[in-house]
Amino acid sequence: MNNFTNFFKTAFVAVGVLSALSSCVKNDDWDTPPIACSNKFGDPTITMADFAAQAPATGYKLITTDQIFDGYIVSSDAQGNFYKTISFQDKTVNPTVGLQIEVDKASNFADFPVGAHIRINAKGLRLGLDRGAIKIGSEDPNFAIGRVPQALVGRYMSGVCGGNGLDIQTIVPTKLTSLNDAKQANLINTLVTVSDVQFSIGEIFPVQKKYLDYDAGNQGLDTDRNIEDKLGGTAVIRNSGFFKSGGELLPKGSGDVTFVVSRYNTTWQMLIRSLSDINFSGTRVDSTPPKGGTAITYSGSFLENFESYATTPANLEVYPKYVNDPVLGNRYWQLKTFSSNKYIQLGANSGSGSYLTYFAVPVDFTAANTLKFDVNVGFWNGNALKVYYTTNYTPLGDITTATKTDITSAFTIPQAPVSGYGTLAPAGTYTLPATLTGNGFILFEYSGSSTGVTTTVQLDNIQVQ
Repeated sequence: MNNFTNFFKTAFVAVGVLSALSSCVKNDDWDTPPIACSNKFGDPTITMADFAAQAPATGYKLITTDQIFDGYIVSSDAQGNFYKTISFQDKTVNPTVGLQIEVDKASNFADFPVGAHIRINAKGLRLGLDRGAIKIGSEDPNFAIGRVPQALVGRYMSGVCGGNGLDIQTIVPTKLTSLNDAKQANLINTLVTVSDVQFSIGEIFPVQKKYLDYDAGNQGLDTDRNIEDKLGGTAVIRNSGFFKSGGELLPKGSGDVTFVVSRYNTTWQMLIRSLSDINFSGTRVDSTPPKGGTAITYSGSFLENFESYATTPANLEVYPKYVNDPVLGNRYWQLKTFSSNKYIQLGANSGSGSYLTYFAVPVDFTAANTLKFDVNVGFWNGNALKVYYTTNYTPLGDITTATKTDITSAFTIPQAPVSGYGTLAPAGTYTLPATLTGNGFILFEYSGSSTGVTTTVQLDNIQVQ
């Protein structure tokens, strides 16, 4: 009887304790405990700017006295794009300097999230310019600035208390008007935002790339992705092979990008913390917009021999009845003359990078039956011309979204000479399908590269009947 009574009392107490505990939880959600904080170091003895100014032009300086200064975290390794490094700046708004400390510890965001107010006592650390950026770190026989061992991080770095835990402030990124403006030494390891930015067209067309490239074993590789702004500024977004969102497709639009400024030796590399740093929901800015297209007329019977166009100024690129649109690179189809004959021409020779340009010819496919044109090539080293038809291209719109039917095989495109130029000659006749009706375009596509196919292509006597 006594055993039963004792058991009953114990069970009653256990139920009471569980009831008390459950009464502290609302909707089964536990409150996130505050990040542990203790003001380990005394008041600052030097500003972060004055501390960083001690960095020698070459080599490093060993800090042998107590030098205490404050900073604010701007990096985060939560998504894997920062590896065992922590970037911080001296102010939450309009910083004057940024620094980086390398630590032999992962998941630093858990102890030092973005905006965390930190205090550093640099005594015993090395300060120096390491691979393009001012850093602090431990003594290391193999590196000028070594990683601070995990067990020693607390010796040099601590959070600053505020309220019930770690003081976490809102970081206001420095707003810049151009990506080129971010390439300044005083901005390294600080957080900035640039408006009207987009991924370069080569990153999203003809293949929409991901944030990361992957090897045969599906292991992420450190990957650079090129971005540009409306003013012509350019930069590289550097993504770690451990970036958790690396498999996501790059956005095609434009907008704001926020990143931590970084430099590796002389190469500028901008680092995002997560995909939320990229807000490209706006319309793309075309740095090489299509030309012409102001007098579009859809016809089922015409001959374009380019004789009506003036040769002055030279290298005409604007044809009101047609659209001349460079998607990659900055080269347009240009008007040329040889032996008193006019034609259009495009080539990648003596260029830089890749080129993909369309010459769009409007056609009334209901009334049209055949397509002909004359073609010639010069210095052939690969096929550069393709021919398509499309019925859903909007003149002066985004030609990359048009549905294109490849009809190149219906024509004979020369593959010679490899030196000098051939002669303009008929490429053949293509009979348009009877099912092809309505208004649309014939597209002449030039595709080449300064390091690949550089063949020059000439077109003349484009005829629809």
